[in-house]
Amino acid sequence: MPAAPSSPVPVGLGQLAGCDPACPDELPDLLARLSHLPDPRRRRGRRHPLPYVLAVAACAVLAGAKSLTAIAEWAADASDRLLLCCGAALRDPDRPCRAPSEATVRRVLQPH
Repeated sequence: MPAAPSSPVPVGLGQLAGCDPACPDELPDLLARLSHLPDPRRRRGRRHPLPYVLAVAACAVLAGAKSLTAIAEWAADASDRLLLCCGAALRDPDRPCRAPSEATVRRVLQPH
């Protein structure tokens, strides 16, 4: 359901647009809390931790993504710094962070 025109959400988001991104220690345990959720995916082949995928999805939705495809596209365009703040694993310092694919987003957000 779209926000009503009188909603303060767009005003608040506009105020945040010029701010520096939050540091991980400023986000009170979000990733820690997300880590307590059960992962609906099979263990084999997991490339991204569940809290990371959920944090990226939450950021994408807050940025306006309205579909699973839009979430994955937003993640693919996100900066390495943002992905790291969401919990991305930096496996190789010379390679950029890997965003979750649409299939991964779909497996997490639409489990069977």
